[in-house]
Amino acid sequence: MSRILLHACCAPCSGAIVEYLVQQGIRPVIFYSNSNIVPPEEYDLRRNECVRYALKWGLEIVSDEYDHAAWGACIQGLENEPERGGRCLECFKFRLLRAAQYASEHGFDTLTTTLASSRWKSLEQVNEAGRWACSQVPGVEWWDRNWRKGGLQERRNQIIKEENFYNQLYCGCEFSQRD
Repeated sequence: MSRILLHACCAPCSGAIVEYLVQQGIRPVIFYSNSNIVPPEEYDLRRNECVRYALKWGLEIVSDEYDHAAWGACIQGLENEPERGGRCLECFKFRLLRAAQYASEHGFDTLTTTLASSRWKSLEQVNEAGRWACSQVPGVEWWDRNWRKGGLQERRNQIIKEENFYNQLYCGCEFSQRD
């Protein structure tokens, strides 16, 4: 793994992963791509927390275009799905495909995501979406690391407190707010 692109959903999910990677001598570029988040002010708040944390570690962070309409078209017909249902899988595919495309276009050979750190997300769905996204572009491999193990879940919770991260109570889309 020579160049790693780390898709980040939010700073709370990124904290322990970023710390771990840097401590292992890996300096990922963080890719913030989360067109699912509403309202735009919430998107900006979460992005700004990611930027703040990336800067602390001296890491580059790239913000993808915010396109909630395109995301909405992607999940159309799945609005009534429960959390961890078909809507979430399509949401992950949408976001990770954008990350995989960026990775392919900018010389990254490995993609992983902080989505895999949240106990509220299906690890199987995240990995299915990541493998699918990487299969759509040349030269990018999916790193399916379980970022919940090896003490990272506990460290995640500590970092949230240490950094005083804004820690949202829903994944970001208008449909997760109702659940």
